[in-house]
Amino acid sequence: MFAAKKGDTLCVFINGKKVTEDHADPETMLLSFLRENLRLTGTKSGCGGGGCGACTVMVSRYRPTTKTIFHYSANACLLPLCQLHGAAITTVEGIGNSKTRIHPVQERIAKAHGSQCGFCTPGMVMSMYALLRNKPWPTMEDITQALAGNLCRCTGYRPIVDGCRSFCQESSCCQSNGDEKTTETKHEKPRLFDQEEFLPLDPTQDLIFPPELILMAETANQQTLTFCGERSTWVSPASLEELVQLKIRHPTAPLVMGNTNTGPDMKFKGVLHPLIISPSRVPELFEVSLTPRGVWVGAGCSLSEVRCLLEKLLLEFPEEETELFRALIQQLGNLGSQQIRNVASLGGNVVSAYPNSDLNPVLAAGNGRVSVVSGGGRREVPLDQDFFVGFGKTLLEPEEVVVSVFIPFTRKGEFVRALRHAPRKEASFATVTTGMRVCFSEGSRVVQDISIYYGGMGPTTVSATKTCKAIVGRPWDEGTLSQAYNVLLDELVLPPSAPGGKVDFRRSLTLSLLFKFNLEVLQKLKEMNVIPDELPEKLLPLPGDIQPSLQEFQPVSDSQSVHDPVGRPMMHRSAVSHATGEAIYCDDMPRTDGELFLVLVTSSRALAKIINLDVSAAMQLPGVVDVITAKDIPGKKERAMFGYSEELLAENKVSCIGQMVCAVVADSKAHAKRGAAAVKITYEDLPDPIFTIQDAIEKSSFYEPLREIERGDVAGAFSHVDQIYEGGIQIGGQEHFYMETQSMLVVPVGEETEFNVYISTQWPTLTQDAVAETLDIPSNRVTCHVKRMGGAFGGKVIKTSILASITSVAAWKTKRPVRCILERGEDMLITGGRHPVLAKYKVGFLNDGRIIAADFQYYLNAGCAVDESVLVAEKILLHIDSAYSIPNLRGRAAACRTNLPSNGAFRGFGVPQGLLVVENMINDVALVLGRPADQIREANMYTGPSATHYRMEFSPENMLRCWEDCKVRSDYNARRRAVHQFNQHHRWKKRGLSIIPIKYGVAFAESFLNQAAALVHVYKDGSVLVSHGGTEMGQGIHTKMQQVASRELHIPSSKIYISETSTSTVPNTCPSAASFGTDANGMAVKNACETLYQRLKPIREKNPKGSWETWVRAAFFEKISLSATGYHRGPDLYMDWDKMEGQPYAYFVFGVCCSEVELDCLTGDYRTVRTDIVVDIGRSVNPSVDIGQVEGAFMQGLGLYTLEELKFSPSGLLYTRGPSQYKIPAICDVPLRLNVYLLPNSHNPHAIYSSKGIGEPVLFLGSSVFFAIKDAAAAARSESGLIGPFSLDSPATPEKACLACASPFIQKIPASEPGSFKPWALNI
Repeated sequence: MFAAKKGDTLCVFINGKKVTEDHADPETMLLSFLRENLRLTGTKSGCGGGGCGACTVMVSRYRPTTKTIFHYSANACLLPLCQLHGAAITTVEGIGNSKTRIHPVQERIAKAHGSQCGFCTPGMVMSMYALLRNKPWPTMEDITQALAGNLCRCTGYRPIVDGCRSFCQESSCCQSNGDEKTTETKHEKPRLFDQEEFLPLDPTQDLIFPPELILMAETANQQTLTFCGERSTWVSPASLEELVQLKIRHPTAPLVMGNTNTGPDMKFKGVLHPLIISPSRVPELFEVSLTPRGVWVGAGCSLSEVRCLLEKLLLEFPEEETELFRALIQQLGNLGSQQIRNVASLGGNVVSAYPNSDLNPVLAAGNGRVSVVSGGGRREVPLDQDFFVGFGKTLLEPEEVVVSVFIPFTRKGEFVRALRHAPRKEASFATVTTGMRVCFSEGSRVVQDISIYYGGMGPTTVSATKTCKAIVGRPWDEGTLSQAYNVLLDELVLPPSAPGGKVDFRRSLTLSLLFKFNLEVLQKLKEMNVIPDELPEKLLPLPGDIQPSLQEFQPVSDSQSVHDPVGRPMMHRSAVSHATGEAIYCDDMPRTDGELFLVLVTSSRALAKIINLDVSAAMQLPGVVDVITAKDIPGKKERAMFGYSEELLAENKVSCIGQMVCAVVADSKAHAKRGAAAVKITYEDLPDPIFTIQDAIEKSSFYEPLREIERGDVAGAFSHVDQIYEGGIQIGGQEHFYMETQSMLVVPVGEETEFNVYISTQWPTLTQDAVAETLDIPSNRVTCHVKRMGGAFGGKVIKTSILASITSVAAWKTKRPVRCILERGEDMLITGGRHPVLAKYKVGFLNDGRIIAADFQYYLNAGCAVDESVLVAEKILLHIDSAYSIPNLRGRAAACRTNLPSNGAFRGFGVPQGLLVVENMINDVALVLGRPADQIREANMYTGPSATHYRMEFSPENMLRCWEDCKVRSDYNARRRAVHQFNQHHRWKKRGLSIIPIKYGVAFAESFLNQAAALVHVYKDGSVLVSHGGTEMGQGIHTKMQQVASRELHIPSSKIYISETSTSTVPNTCPSAASFGTDANGMAVKNACETLYQRLKPIREKNPKGSWETWVRAAFFEKISLSATGYHRGPDLYMDWDKMEGQPYAYFVFGVCCSEVELDCLTGDYRTVRTDIVVDIGRSVNPSVDIGQVEGAFMQGLGLYTLEELKFSPSGLLYTRGPSQYKIPAICDVPLRLNVYLLPNSHNPHAIYSSKGIGEPVLFLGSSVFFAIKDAAAAARSESGLIGPFSLDSPATPEKACLACASPFIQKIPASEPGSFKPWALNI
């Protein structure tokens, strides 16, 4: 019908400028339109599914009915361009820039050090900006809610919150950095930033809403709009009648309002809709009408609008009438993120009928209804168990349209509650959700009516009808309820292999959520004087108010020159560019003429022969230029590692799902994706793929060499101890989740096989070598450029070089520039992450707590290629002593070869897994002896001059100082007593406290990697350009190099610029890794600057009063070279595995962390109440950068040990391929008080300016939260009479914590017989 018609012209204003588009494509999202058509690259692409907030923009619209303009934040990756006709869009570029003026939000996030890699910063800025446009004086709750949908992997969120807190009215009462002490301390202690310097917020400077759009909206006769794209047509009717006619003619066409359901299906599942109907201009869908029985809310209203409406009605009606409203408000606060709620519609949410919908159980329990219209007229349909007929299906006919939703009033004696549990407290789909309503006649506890609905317990929202029958007509008391629990358990059964897994946990949640409802109802009946009974404890929600926190560091000495920036908190040199969106990342580089886009085709089998690769269908598609296979590679087809090799593209056999087989290059990303989907691979499955560590152990599938280390006589020592305990623990893997996915652009120069590679990598030289070997050309023809990375964490080294090699083959073959930017799902599927570890231990100890002997066995799930797994296993063994002097110690480690994507380097490089095992062993010893774990730790710590188990000498003095300092600053002993007190008074909530030390070795055990070089140019105007071998990934290395050059050349850092890291300026670089970047490159920059300063000495002596500029100019005329290379030959480190001794590290970083959690024993949900971290990092070069690294690493560790779970299907496919399935910490996971103290008066002779590397060590300290949860679970278990050691694997998700608490509800769940069913997900 629409194919022949030419589409209408789309009109939208972007940053105040009118933009018209004659060929708006329904498949084009605002994000790609901004980035590709308008070159506005400040808005970033982080996940493409509305889950990370990196693409947040502000949408403004005019509403003619109320004559008001409203603003809201939204995810540009889910906003169809066609939906935005008549809207005004503001992006990060539109609110401020460094050339004119920056907006206060941009300034405060930058100056509060809220930006590290900077990739998430524009999204953070826009979420906050949209909030301030609506509420110039927000509360802390407004801020945390506005930022709940924005993920950051670098900072740990605290500095972002501190920067935004400065807009609060309540913030004026407490100084930034939490200096809430007396005015005296304010002057004594240096602060990370000064709030008094901030620009004031001036709303008059904001862009006005375009008057042209107001005129457009006020036009009386609105017309139907049609936009025709390459494969799809978009129709936006202007009346309900027309909408109904469209649905009659096209019953299968989806209705799109917020695109939060249809959009992800189109993007991730490749669903194609030839026609899309957008009813966003139909006024009837937005009408609200009050009736005596309740309120009809237009189905088109966004969830945010519904929430505002219900909050208004709360004030207008008596409390007893608004029970259902309050329950819905509560659910609307948790459902999705602010950006999702701002666009998702009420009707869309109801009709999508998700099994774990948050609203449907509440609406159904509260007797909600929908009003639908079709060609046959209107009808009202009750939302009850008959409404939901299957997964995503309702009993509505395809041509029916939901016009409005009825939300009834409640009456006196009627109570409605909504309860939910989700893997993360905010912006997360629910695991189990419920709506419960009970009705009593006045003055009675006999139940007149009850309805209970659950989500997450089957393919649809389900009604617990039998359970309700068992309660109705009976008094609400212990007898009735205990029978109801048994009925519920039988009524809601999940098969053990149910999709989504967590079967026992989900079943227990149905009981514990009903129990929570019971406690609330008893409370209400007591308030109404219906029952005189003594009540069980009142269940209050977990604490949630973020408190101001402390960051303490040592001030520089009074004698230091004010111009010398070393040791001062200096803002990240790119922070303002990050906040304005001006910072350029790999994919922000402009498209060049003839550029192609590459999309990979990956294996769908875990272990199979490739029988045939058919690319013919792909080659026929529009825009596809070529398909690159292994046969096209002119040079080496594989990369060698540790005696093993990894194919760039699989040729005859695949050994994991996600292995790269070929690559499609096309003129656009969309065409390349369609081409990749059309490639057909025929496989012949091979028998017995190996997925789990247990399988690998059974089949002896290991990478050589297997490592072992021993001190003393472990076997003999076990016969001289009082007690022996054997235990073990499993630690799950972790996805890097750098905000910027793997990104590269390979440009053929056009002569003599020269290539420029612009890439996001930690090791440019490795990429240069890999590309040169793949193309069979010398390295001098390949130049690698790294401007910056949007995070890396170890994940942008080996796999990146392989991806670059494949991309370079495409550029070489087509003789055109080729860009490859992985989507989040591809990245997570292909690149692997942190190694899952299975460990077993045997420990012998005396009754006084001293450990005499310990024997550890570690198994790592390495995946299908060796990568750096053997080195990771070695580093685990080098840290098994942790902070403890155990006289007889043995460790063995094996990297298991499995048919999963290969795992490799990740911040901490095995130490976070290895040390968790050691600390778990200490915890078990404490539980066996019935003593506090901190006493066992103290009894076994290194003291005095010490040597490790590989005979490296060191002094533990600073470690012991950190331990004592942390105990004092955290008020450990008093809080330990308070926790005990709390636990005695609370049955269903417990607190836990734990304090954990770390000793972490810095530098590379492979000695040749401990070197660095630099090149420093001084230009005639006195400006300085510094190049060095380190790459900037958010850790602030360029900022620190600027500080080093500033000190050595005695000039302000504003004169020093660092453009990029390039293999043409500094060759043969080493990776930016192992917390050694600043140590090595800082010394090289220092060396180059000293040379230059020395060369200027005669000029300075001739003219001592001259300025830097005059000296430089004079030097040029005297023919003195103003360019110098610097070099640092690092320490000669080694490890002899045969002799089991060596000096693999330059020095140790020490730290101690104390964390306290509050745990809800009924759901396993927890909140970290407070964390105190004391770290010895020598003399900090830049305290703001270093404290940022401490907080960011801690939060990443908290994610590893308590939140982040990788799930694989029984056939080896990664399920968790994006932020909607894989949860990294969000603002809701930050400890409510996060205090960081840098140990004063510490010196380190082994690194630049007495500093220490800080990138990795603190990650392990996130385990203090894991052990605090375990401590709280032990308190809960003791209520059930369970004492002694118990198993809690990492991550301690709410599911595992809840099962460990062993509440009476957990004990009711019958266990499924292992082996009798195929689990939904593997335990790898």
